[in-house]
Amino acid sequence: MLKIVSVLSLLLTFPVFSQASEEIETGTVSGVIYFKNGIPVAEASVFTEKPIQHSYTNSKGYFTLNNLGYGTHKIAIKYYGKDIEYITVKVSKKNTKIKHTLSYNEDNELNEVLLNGKTKETQIETQGFAVNVVKTEEASIRNIQTNELLNTTVGVKIRQNGGLGSDVSYSLNGLSGSAVRIFIDGIPSSMYGSSFNLNSIPPSMIKNIEVYKGVVPGHLADDALGGAINIVLHNDAKTNLNASVSYGSFNTLQASVNGLYRFNDTGFTVKTSLFHNYSDNDYKVSGRSVVVTGLGGVQTPITARRFNDAYRSTGGMLQIGYTDVKWADQFFVGVTGSDDYKEVQHGAFMTITPYKDRFLESNALLANLTYQKKDLFTKGLDVTVNGIYGKRNRTVNDTVSWAYSWNGERAIDFRGDEYQYTWRSQQEGGPTLAAINRKVGSIRTGVSYAFNNNHKILANHVYSGIDREDSDELRSVLENTFKGTRDLHKNIFALSYELSAIENKLKTSAFGKLYQQKTVNVDPEIVEDENGNAVVVDEIISSNKKFTGYGFAASYAFSPNFTLLTSAEKAIRLPNETEVFGNDGDNVVANPSINPEQSNNYNLGFRFGALSIKKHKFTIGANLFTRNIKDRIGLPIETSLNIDDELILYVNQGSGTSKGIDAQLNYTFNNNFNLNFNASRFSLNIENNGVEIAVPNTPFFTMNGNIRYSFKNVIQQKSRLNLFYTMYFTDEFSYLPPQGKNTVGDEFFKVPTQLVQDFGLSYAFPNKKLVASFDIKNIFDEPVYDNLSVQKPGRAFYLKLNYSIHKF
Repeated sequence: MLKIVSVLSLLLTFPVFSQASEEIETGTVSGVIYFKNGIPVAEASVFTEKPIQHSYTNSKGYFTLNNLGYGTHKIAIKYYGKDIEYITVKVSKKNTKIKHTLSYNEDNELNEVLLNGKTKETQIETQGFAVNVVKTEEASIRNIQTNELLNTTVGVKIRQNGGLGSDVSYSLNGLSGSAVRIFIDGIPSSMYGSSFNLNSIPPSMIKNIEVYKGVVPGHLADDALGGAINIVLHNDAKTNLNASVSYGSFNTLQASVNGLYRFNDTGFTVKTSLFHNYSDNDYKVSGRSVVVTGLGGVQTPITARRFNDAYRSTGGMLQIGYTDVKWADQFFVGVTGSDDYKEVQHGAFMTITPYKDRFLESNALLANLTYQKKDLFTKGLDVTVNGIYGKRNRTVNDTVSWAYSWNGERAIDFRGDEYQYTWRSQQEGGPTLAAINRKVGSIRTGVSYAFNNNHKILANHVYSGIDREDSDELRSVLENTFKGTRDLHKNIFALSYELSAIENKLKTSAFGKLYQQKTVNVDPEIVEDENGNAVVVDEIISSNKKFTGYGFAASYAFSPNFTLLTSAEKAIRLPNETEVFGNDGDNVVANPSINPEQSNNYNLGFRFGALSIKKHKFTIGANLFTRNIKDRIGLPIETSLNIDDELILYVNQGSGTSKGIDAQLNYTFNNNFNLNFNASRFSLNIENNGVEIAVPNTPFFTMNGNIRYSFKNVIQQKSRLNLFYTMYFTDEFSYLPPQGKNTVGDEFFKVPTQLVQDFGLSYAFPNKKLVASFDIKNIFDEPVYDNLSVQKPGRAFYLKLNYSIHKF
């Protein structure tokens, strides 16, 4: 008869039949669990009730159950989000070995997609790190950008200056900007350039996204202070094709094609991905800076359309190689190319005189290499190598001297006359055709050796280098003859040790990191020698710095349903290329003397679930965190009053502390209704000029919610209609530090409370190959801001068609 053992464990009700025996002999049952496609099942829960024995499968699908009495036992196998499967095993000797194939694969089928891909990837999420794994199935068939998908993840806040293609920064638990590192298959995304990033890569190219908060594992060896976002591209070795196209508001067109073909006889594989994005970004804006200046200098507020903000990006990746052969699980060589065009409507903030005909152009052409092999030469030795090398170029075009108003017409002075800027360009500094040409290279190498199922050691290294040359066609021949150069080279080494003990209930990872960065800034100058002759002298500013960091992560599964997680790290974040050398296109001034920032990061959290009660499934998780920061890099706090600045400068603000909590709930009913809710609250204080203040321009409280409901057999048999609702809440925050009791006029610098709501639907046709979706963004057309005065798009409508074939 069925009975409940505990609501806090996965030892759900099931009968156990055991042969009565007066003998006390016991044996061990071990074996391997596979999905039906032959892939080993990692982190599945394997258990019996009488006696109570429990184990988890490792990365090879292997498990062990000890001290089972001779006789017949019913063994249960539970994998996240799936029903329990049972096998009956007869124990009649000391060691009994079994193999079992589950009746399903790891990934959900299209008609089982969960909201926003929030399913837990337990192999990663139970290792102790504060990490979320975001699946992309839903986003790939809907008109959802990768950045939008991340913005619904607990503890993550996306800060974007406008619409599609605009500048983006990422905040994890209060640490933002370059403190958060973005990777593409473990390679720093900065190597790919602005034309191949999360603004342009469609979700259909992405398998999943790993979001590490605060503590970053050794295998992602890099100087990530506040966390890391690792984009894992599809690496399937099965023939497939996916194509999609969408069109919507602001003349926004997006298309992508991804495909792979494998010759089964030889393993030779061809893989390609293409994408194209375009948007006029001519959405309406209003507010304090959107005015028209008339006669006498009278300013009249208006609602205007952005008229110089179009964005276009095109790119792709082609790889050829071999998959699933004796000498390699994956071996690819290929090329990645991309090109984009971005008009610039204003400087760092929206001002009363927007730009006209200022734009940026970027392109990249990179060779890439991928090699992966498990059990190389000997069992347990795994090797991974990812590398890229090539060129990236960027040009800033700003040659128009006329001033413009928000109505798109030329601005007039108090007399009513059209006027031009004395500096003869939209942005102060004079006309420019500034070009930045870069040679970039990065290689990530990882070697791991598993001594057995309990002990593993990993060594990882990431090198990234940038050789940069700046020029401007509008400078003199002499100035362009002697061009300035900017070189940045970085090496990060990491050594890790992983332990799995107590029947895989305890998992620990300890790691150390060595950071090394060398920068060289060379600017030729023409000076007079002692004889009065003009000579060229190189002004050289260089640095070579080394730092060490270390950390650990640990988790303990008190039951199959409840896991405690903790992690800590002394982290270093080296200044990036833009902060050191500046960037005209992003309105950033160089600061060669800027220092690295450091932080001691701590996480303590738990994960409860997935708990199944009849048709109900719950997962609850929470994480307490603190970040003790030294030499935080950011904008100068004392100059934040000037919101009309066109240029920005990154400096070391000082030392401070971020601490808070984030939590999330996932609920599923009968695989038709899904609810996800998460919230994050924290404080971020920094000591500036001897006074501790709350860091400005930071939202301290955010909430996100998602609901999906699914209908079967709508219009056609075997079809599925999904309805979606998403809400984003951001509490009020100020661009200025707290002003004390005298707060008259401070509302001018406040970003108001925001509640944005989206609605969508998708219809999967019976053949499961074609999916049509329709999305409404910002249903109630609320004003939305991520940065002071820079308004984002309002209500928008999008239609998308997605077609996919597997094993064609």
